Amino acid sequence: MTRHAFTDRIIGFIRDIPSGRVATYGQIAAMAGNPRAARQVARVLHSCSQKEGLPWHRVVNQDGRIVLKSFMDQKEQRHLLKNEGIEFDPAGTIDLRVFLWRLENIR
Repeated sequence: MTRHAFTDRIIGFIRDIPSGRVATYGQIAAMAGNPRAARQVARVLHSCSQKEGLPWHRVVNQDGRIVLKSFMDQKEQRHLLKNEGIEFDPAGTIDLRVFLWRLENIR
């Protein structure tokens, strides 16, 4: 069974997020062709991150927050992002004006 082209586009864009930058679920969905498919991006991350070697930790919600359910997963994501130089404010939010991967930077 072949993968859907939309899923391949999502994977490609996630792969392209550079170190030290983040993208939002909605941003990836829009870039892949369906701005209303942020949940599909989350599903792709959940099912494909490990086998595709995706930088899953670079995807956050539209407010610049980590939204993983598990505290340990949240802690790991925060650690990985901090190691790439991404800063969090005291409320745990990333300033997207500073760290968002800009659309003009895509292929």
